[in-house]
Amino acid sequence: MSQQQSKASSKRERFVYEDDEVIEKPFNWAQLGRLFHYMKPYRKQLLPIIITMMILGTATRLAIPALIILAIDEAIWPKEGSPSMTLLYTYAAIMLALYIIQWGANTLRIRYTNIIGQRIIYDLRHDLFSHIQKLSFRFFDKRPAGSVLVRVTNDINALQDLFTNGVVNLMMDCVQLVGIVVILLLWNFQLGAAVMITVPLMFIVSTSLRKRIRFAWQDVRTKQSRINAHLNESIQGIKVTQAYVQEKNNIHYFDHMNKVNMKAWHKASALNQTFGPVIEITSAIGTLILFWYGSHLIQTSVITVGVLVGFANYIGNFWDPINRLGQMYSQLLIAMASSERIFEFIDEKPSVPELQEPKRLKEIEGHVKFENIVFEYEAGRPALKNINLEAQAGQSIALVGHTGSGKSTIINLLCRFYDPVQGRVLIDGQDIRDVTLESLRSQVSIVLQDTFIFSGSIRDNIRYGRLDATDEEVELAAQAVNAHEFIKLLPDGYDTQVEERGNVLSMGERQLLSFARALLADPRVLILDEATASIDTETELKIQEALKTLLFGRTSFIIAHRLSTIRHADKIVVLDHGVVMEEGNHDELIRHKGIYHGLIEAQYRFLSA
Repeated sequence: MSQQQSKASSKRERFVYEDDEVIEKPFNWAQLGRLFHYMKPYRKQLLPIIITMMILGTATRLAIPALIILAIDEAIWPKEGSPSMTLLYTYAAIMLALYIIQWGANTLRIRYTNIIGQRIIYDLRHDLFSHIQKLSFRFFDKRPAGSVLVRVTNDINALQDLFTNGVVNLMMDCVQLVGIVVILLLWNFQLGAAVMITVPLMFIVSTSLRKRIRFAWQDVRTKQSRINAHLNESIQGIKVTQAYVQEKNNIHYFDHMNKVNMKAWHKASALNQTFGPVIEITSAIGTLILFWYGSHLIQTSVITVGVLVGFANYIGNFWDPINRLGQMYSQLLIAMASSERIFEFIDEKPSVPELQEPKRLKEIEGHVKFENIVFEYEAGRPALKNINLEAQAGQSIALVGHTGSGKSTIINLLCRFYDPVQGRVLIDGQDIRDVTLESLRSQVSIVLQDTFIFSGSIRDNIRYGRLDATDEEVELAAQAVNAHEFIKLLPDGYDTQVEERGNVLSMGERQLLSFARALLADPRVLILDEATASIDTETELKIQEALKTLLFGRTSFIIAHRLSTIRHADKIVVLDHGVVMEEGNHDELIRHKGIYHGLIEAQYRFLSA
């Protein structure tokens, strides 16, 4: 990659992914508790079974080495009398029974922990997705779709091991460790204390690694988020990439991100693997101490051979959970890195909030009024400046002006995708900030230039405007906007399946479907945002008749660069840099010979050229 490309990529990365920086915070126990709060609904259903199985499995694991001690000291090598095969078989039978109980307890525990774990993951993913659906446009303006996607998929998936196995294994290992320490100290305090002397050393070494490991896994999650964001962007923009022959540059950029992710993973994985050697070295030292000091105690008749063998079994059982706890800590760090990113989104507040007790907007007539509106996408850069605009119920209002004049911004405020910095928007005299978003948007429909077609059938895409509509109503809506003819020519008619964004349909066909969708919704206020820009002249003539039906009796706001489509609007508003420059009907503005007259003449000259 050239130096110029590298600089461009660096700038691009900083701009697109600035919300994905590694979160430099200490380990947040409160947040961990918040994560575990998702277990609360199931504590009465499944947790008693899981805890019972956990205690039963741990108790049998702790009992087996004790039986080995008794078998050696009483049946194989007793201090008094001869060895007893009967007693040995008895102990062997008891140990076999304990192994069977342990197997059964572990099987049930794993089964139920998987059930509860998957339910928790379901709840968490549901809460995250539901919250994202409620967030305002400002949230999505500053984040690529892939960055949002990775929170709902990868970050949630990273928590599965924690909830399906991690939590219960952590509890089991802690109980087992405490049980082993108590048993060792009870059997022989001196030998138990000597063996345990290596544990503080192990914790001192491992503690120094914790912060580095946590930040390393956070960095991995960040890099993966960036890859997902770029991948989503690349797929969505593949036509542009190929049209401008930028495949190689795109591959180089992705390769760079992929390598950065690989290096971050290797770093985190290498740090993670340091726990194993620390445990192994500590275990080896503890074993040496056990046999060195244990042999001395046997020679001085302080302990028996059985006790030494039992200690060896307990020590083996001691370092296994210590090793798992080290792995569990790494798993916990991964989960914390993901949970921080998940709760970052869940804690995000909508920039267009509802009141605590908003009113429901009753069926409206469609009188719309903008009062002294000032709006800024970025602080200090007003997109609208003191806008005063009124539309009587049933009127059609056309918004015209150069790109960036504020036409779409007015529409965004009417739908309450954003809130004004100053002023207010009224519908039938009601401030739209005082009503529920659902009751507002259910009576305001918008048809965009870039119509979004969902995966599914043609019928389902039209019905998206009103989910309870019958098949007959769907077809009547399609007939009203002249979409019925092309739909019937499709292989399965209204049941024809279309993929995401409807790429099998032409731009004009997708636009006709959006008209049918809007008509079926039957809104009181209808917005057409460049809705005929992608339709050819012949189709436009057909749709003009449909629009008369669509717009009849409704308040409508029409944004159009084809000025011929708005000649019959009741009012035409000319905007320039966020300011209303002219206002009136077509004939009045032509006579005025201002900006609108100049736009008409410029378009006429362009079409005549």
